[in-house]
Amino acid sequence: MLILLPPSEGKTAPRRGKALDLASLGSPSLTSAREQVLDALVSLCADGQDPATPVQNGLLVERAAATLGLGATQLDLVALNAGLRTAHTARADRIYTGVLYDALDFASLSTAARRRATSRVGIMSSLFGLVRPGDAIPAYRLSGDAVLPQLGSVAGFWRENLEPTVLDALGSGLLVDLRSGMYAAFWRPSRDLAKRVATVRVLHEHNGTRKVVSHFNKATKGRIVRAVLEDGGNPRTPGAFADLLRDLGWKVEESAPGAKGVQLDVVVDEI
Repeated sequence: MLILLPPSEGKTAPRRGKALDLASLGSPSLTSAREQVLDALVSLCADGQDPATPVQNGLLVERAAATLGLGATQLDLVALNAGLRTAHTARADRIYTGVLYDALDFASLSTAARRRATSRVGIMSSLFGLVRPGDAIPAYRLSGDAVLPQLGSVAGFWRENLEPTVLDALGSGLLVDLRSGMYAAFWRPSRDLAKRVATVRVLHEHNGTRKVVSHFNKATKGRIVRAVLEDGGNPRTPGAFADLLRDLGWKVEESAPGAKGVQLDVVVDEI
């Protein structure tokens, strides 16, 4: 089973740790692609870091921030990106933060569940493509909808480079896709994988009305991953995964199988 998660926009920058070493990351087949994205991002952000030209620096930093979709109060993230090659790194499961990752809480998983997470959880990353929880990465800021001057569309770039790596990570198992739409665009399963693709959506039900609410969606997905890892079950089909979630206490509704797999709606009325 491979559980695909989106990254978090916010990240915790480690205060110590080794510098980034792309060759040490999992999925070494992505090293060249990762280097291309890293080079494009660092080049964009490093142009405004020369202390000898403060006026020009300001303009270049603002231009880089605009390219990355950052606001006037987030200019420090441009400098963060500029220093990525020498920045401290930590395990990815400590770098990514936010509602989903707080609910999943990798650090408090049992030893067995953390071991399962190592092989069963993959995180889509705008910078690194596919990241495993134990990969040593720095904090960075690069949204999945960014367009970099030397690279083009980040999503388009990964669509051309990710498939062999994801298929290798998936093997013959079930794909549980919890990614947001932005990161689902990095790689989409082909029709021949549909029989073993389960896409999970969380719906908040209130006064008879159902809708997707970001906080409920992210928190519930984090709790689902945590519970599945702790349970240890390894279902092979979307239906078996739905049954596992029901056994774990969730209300789950299945769509009919289609060209994109089976959609599982997890219906919640509270977090």
